[in-house]
Amino acid sequence: MSEARQKAPLLRTPLHKFHLERGARLVAFAGYEMPVQYPTGILTEHLHTRAAAGLFDISHMGQIAMRAMSGRLEDAARALETLVPADVIGIVEGWQRYALFTNAAGGILDDLMVANRGDHLLLVVNAACKAADLAHLRQHLGQTCKIDPLPDRALIAVQGPLAEAALARLAPAITATRFMDVRTVRILSADCEVSRSGYTGEDGFEISILADRVEALARALCDDNSVMPIGLGARDSLRLEAGLCLYGSDLDPATTPVMASLEWAIAKVRRAGGSRAGGFPGADVILRQLADGTPRRRVGLKVEDRVPVRGGGKLYADEISASTIGIVTSGGFGPSVQAPIAMGYVDKNSATTGKRIFGEVRGKRIALQVCDLPFVPHRYKRD
Repeated sequence: MSEARQKAPLLRTPLHKFHLERGARLVAFAGYEMPVQYPTGILTEHLHTRAAAGLFDISHMGQIAMRAMSGRLEDAARALETLVPADVIGIVEGWQRYALFTNAAGGILDDLMVANRGDHLLLVVNAACKAADLAHLRQHLGQTCKIDPLPDRALIAVQGPLAEAALARLAPAITATRFMDVRTVRILSADCEVSRSGYTGEDGFEISILADRVEALARALCDDNSVMPIGLGARDSLRLEAGLCLYGSDLDPATTPVMASLEWAIAKVRRAGGSRAGGFPGADVILRQLADGTPRRRVGLKVEDRVPVRGGGKLYADEISASTIGIVTSGGFGPSVQAPIAMGYVDKNSATTGKRIFGEVRGKRIALQVCDLPFVPHRYKRD
């Protein structure tokens, strides 16, 4: 059998027809055929999202409902805390929290969102990891919890300073929500799970809706002139400017939350001295790193030249040293900052804001400056 025949066909989201009608260039991503850009181009899509509102198809991501067999939400939350260092029990109904699946070595298996929906937890996981995440949950929690994927639901995001106004035309109730709120909202006669969150650093929403209703919602949103469909290309440059990690690039099973500068995702109650300290995979490693530090850290990198430094690029302390001090994990041009930017991991001695280091691009050393993240301030609606 040929290699081509052995490869599984690419999956399609419920918005496949919608993308084709708008002239999207489709590429393979996480097993799906996804739009990387539309005829307007990545630069225009990126800047439009920062200035107005962008519509993103994120239906390839995994949605999972988790319920304790006891019927008590606290039991489901307590069970999930055996797999993540987040304070899941403390998530109040109608709110969500960022979490990380960790392994025995403290490495990150995936990052995810966890929402308290009253009678169950709603998890949103990365597309490339969703099968493994589901198996992980069932293996470790299947005796006490019912864990159900939600393949009949699509997921879209509306991001940008005009996202609220665009969605409020269809669902006025969303104006009362704040960053990380989650609620059930009736939109176009369909019950939707709407969270005020996203992956761009802008104010915005992620909307879970039945797959057979998502196309009507996407079209209704795009009837607003402020809303433009956005592909994976601009989604990547937007999240990079916002200093947000991409699993598989910036996060992986060999990288701990402390190395990734994600200490904020480790709840105080799960740390040493907390009321529910430890109890998650790799807790001994992670809690020790919180106290003693790590050999390497994720940092922001500003490029002094106009040459983009891409993921995989080696980092050096100077222009002549043969030994590396780190590696670029995400890099490209930041349209909002009008300059090349990157994120990467450097040894602890180089992880100082303002430190000048060098990246390798096509055999040449390019000067970089270690900087704080994000590159563009977050504009979430918190008040």
